[in-house]
Parts: sequence; C-alpha cells; structure tokens
Amino acid sequence: MTQSRTRISKAVIPAAGLGTRFLPATKATPKEMLPVVDKPAIQYVVEEAVTAGLSDVLMITGRNKRPLEDHFDRNYELEEALTRKGDETRLARVQESSDLATMHYVRQGDPRGLGHAVLCAAPHVGDQPFAVLLGDDLIDARDPLLARMVDVQEQHGGSVVALMEVDPAQIHLYGCAAVKPTVDDDVVQVTGLVEKPDPADAPSNYAVIGRYVLDPAVFGVLRETEPGRGGEIQLTDALQALASSPDLGGPVHGVVFKGRRYDTGDRGDYLRAIVRLACEREDLGPEFRDWLRSYVTEEM
Repeated sequence: MTQSRTRISKAVIPAAGLGTRFLPATKATPKEMLPVVDKPAIQYVVEEAVTAGLSDVLMITGRNKRPLEDHFDRNYELEEALTRKGDETRLARVQESSDLATMHYVRQGDPRGLGHAVLCAAPHVGDQPFAVLLGDDLIDARDPLLARMVDVQEQHGGSVVALMEVDPAQIHLYGCAAVKPTVDDDVVQVTGLVEKPDPADAPSNYAVIGRYVLDPAVFGVLRETEPGRGGEIQLTDALQALASSPDLGGPVHGVVFKGRRYDTGDRGDYLRAIVRLACEREDLGPEFRDWLRSYVTEEM
C-alpha cells in the first residue's frame, strides 16, 4: 500500500469549463475571470493554494482561456503607466497576481470530464501527492480547509476529499460519500463514493466539494477508468476504486468542512459571495452596508 509522506507543494486547478451557466457573459470571457468584488474568482483560488503552502500551481485550461495566463503574467505597460502616475496602491494590486506563485499551464483538449483533466496533470505532478482545487468553489480565507486536508494526508497517506453536509434533497447535485468515523471529529474514513445519486439511494448527506489532496496512485486508476455519468471520466469513480481497495494507493479520508463556501459557478451564490465579501471589506464595507440596509428596508 502506498503511504505518501512527501511534503505537498503542487496544486492543480482545472479551468477548462465553458461556463454555460453564465452565458452570454462567458461567451468571450472565461468564467474564472468574472470578478468577485475587484478580483477574478480564480485569483482567490490560487491565493488559497499559496496560503496552504502550495506555491507550484498547474492550471488545466482549454480554448479561449488565454486571459487566465495573462492575468497571472506581468503587464509591463500597465505597470509603467501606474508608476508614472505614482499610483503605488494600484501598482501593488496589479503586481500581486503575477508574484503569487510559480504558474504552469496545460490544455485539456477534449472536455472529457474532471477525471481526464486531473490526468492531464500527471507529467507535471509525477510521483508526488498533490492538491486539486476546483475554480468554481471559493473557500473563505478565514476557514483554512486546504491546510487541514494537507495535514490529514501527511498523517494518514492516501487521498483526502473535502465534505460538507447538505440537505438530503440536494445530494443529487454532488458526489456523495459513504463514511465511518475516526478519532478526529472533523475527519472521516471514506468507504465509498457515488456521483450525483438519487436522494433515495444516497449513502449519506456528505457531499464532496471542490477540494482534494490526492495520492499519485490516482493517475493509474484514472487511466483504467471508463467514462461514467455524462460520458465523462469521473474523478469520483477513481476515488471510489481507491476507497474500496486501499492497497491501490492508500485509504481515502474526508475532512468535514463547516466554514464559509461559495459556488461561484452558480449565479445566485456568485452574487451572495460578492455581497458578503464586499460587506466585510474595510474600504467598501461601511458605505456598502448602509446602502444595502436602506435598499432592503425600502424593498421590504
């Protein structure tokens, strides 16, 4: 059984999706570049990886995703213009994204599912454990989920998934985990996984959300995984194989997350994320909260 103990330093961010829920805004603009207040959603995700100690970031992209690369690259003309104006504040904000991490990019090509996107990372990752962060999931920086998952993987080996308890009626929207408890209140052992089950057939109300820390053995399993739900190669199916046969690549554990999370791929949750984060900003919050309070009072 593989028991990886190598310090995790690499993060993989699949970002090849078409963003159809946000059309027509995403017709020419990647959904990951839609702003959450004044930063694109994808920057929050990269910042989360870096905060957890993962400074080597591979982004899995597709056609029309060049703005992602441009955002994390230097923009010398803009920086020079801001320097001439003496605008140090905006200059620092512009340079922040290009100094965050060591960024790499590879194109997925055919959109064949999350499992296939993760498999595209194999040459870069090699035989090291690594993290996967889905760009649609924004985790509040005050709730350090990924760092906890890295700790659990280093303690137990194998792979770790992030879980949230959801309303049973909503479990069909997620991958769902069958679990058994461990000595840690926030950690469970995953004994099985199923992708978007009917609520009547779901083994629990523990939903898999978009954070994973994976043993490199997952690549071998993904290469043998047949297309599943939706005709795509599902990461959930590969993790099910690992959970049911720990000798393939160690056990699968879950960290139960009870913090603040936003699905920025959902229009309603995207708007809620903007409102909450804007309200909590020192530079925007006081005035914005006053306006919001007045607006809600008038509407009610």
